[in-house]
Amino acid sequence: MPGPIIYLDNAATSWPKPPNVGREMARFLAEDAANPGRAGHRMALAAERMLDDLRGKLARLFDAPDPARMILALNCTDALNMAIKGILEEGDHVITSTLEHNSVSRPLQALAEAKFITLTQLPMCEGGFIDPDAVKQAIRPETRLIAVTHCSNVLGTLQPAEEIGRLAREHDLLFLLDVAQSAGLVPLSVRRMNIDLLAFAGHKMLLGPTGTGGLYVGERADPAPWREGGTGGDSASPTQPHVYPYWLEGGTPNTVGLAGLNAALDYLAVQEPGAMLEHERRLARRLSEALAGDTRFRLLGPAEPSRRTGLVALTVEGLAPEEVGAVLDEVFNVAVRPGLHCAPSIHRELGTFPDGAVRIAPGPFNTEEEIDVVANALRQMV
Repeated sequence: MPGPIIYLDNAATSWPKPPNVGREMARFLAEDAANPGRAGHRMALAAERMLDDLRGKLARLFDAPDPARMILALNCTDALNMAIKGILEEGDHVITSTLEHNSVSRPLQALAEAKFITLTQLPMCEGGFIDPDAVKQAIRPETRLIAVTHCSNVLGTLQPAEEIGRLAREHDLLFLLDVAQSAGLVPLSVRRMNIDLLAFAGHKMLLGPTGTGGLYVGERADPAPWREGGTGGDSASPTQPHVYPYWLEGGTPNTVGLAGLNAALDYLAVQEPGAMLEHERRLARRLSEALAGDTRFRLLGPAEPSRRTGLVALTVEGLAPEEVGAVLDEVFNVAVRPGLHCAPSIHRELGTFPDGAVRIAPGPFNTEEEIDVVANALRQMV
């Protein structure tokens, strides 16, 4: 296989990780990997301190007022299920969109099919955006929750989350924002954006390991526990103790992975603000410009870079996305993501269902030379 791999699947999970992430995971595993809060010995206390330190860093990153309400989850999917299934009650109405990842759309659709809730799925407007006016028009007396993505994992489009959050607050609704794709790239403020529930992935642009993520639960929300079990707090209570964060953190956490996430946040903290987003946008522009004007390629989503991250989705004339992905991998040693990207509704609207598209997602460690290799490979392929 020619040369080292060119990894352009960072929207699925970032790779490589910053060097300090692996080092800290190895150190933690060797020195402090006891069960946090379950005992008074020094290793257990060190593990608990690490989790508290991580909650504080996440709260600062998201401008969230209470670190104790920063729930550490298995991943963003776990966090979204925790929010959706913990908040909704029978008869509630939910507003969402066709831009959503299956982590949002599947639990909502299952509840709707069970006749537990009613659901409005708003279509995207031109370019791949949610229209706040459409959100406002969809509000009913029984509406309880607005659940949307901040950044499309197919198009990279950044949604008007602040405006939607303001609408939710004006109508006394809960606002759940999925920031799996934007956390670490785009500034986020729970307070300014009126977010009640913020679900994030630790392994994407926060640059941590897989198996990490979480949910910030604002004061206006109090989900029922998604899972119940042991905690680092009250062991005598016959039910889950209603104290944050333990209320929503039953069971032993992935401390080794979370130690890696803690180290990743240290890495991000010393980077120039906005530099990673601008770097990825620059690479995306380079690829788009290299393919522009060639009618054999269809570039999806809006052209204006200020309204999107550095993700490029495209189709290739005469080739299925899976074929493009396989040739890039096997012949050119390039890793991309073909298919529906766990977001079939948006592909239906784009006209790319059922095959989907090819998603090329640069990360902070990709180079312009690697983008040129991909552009040349695509041109050779057709």
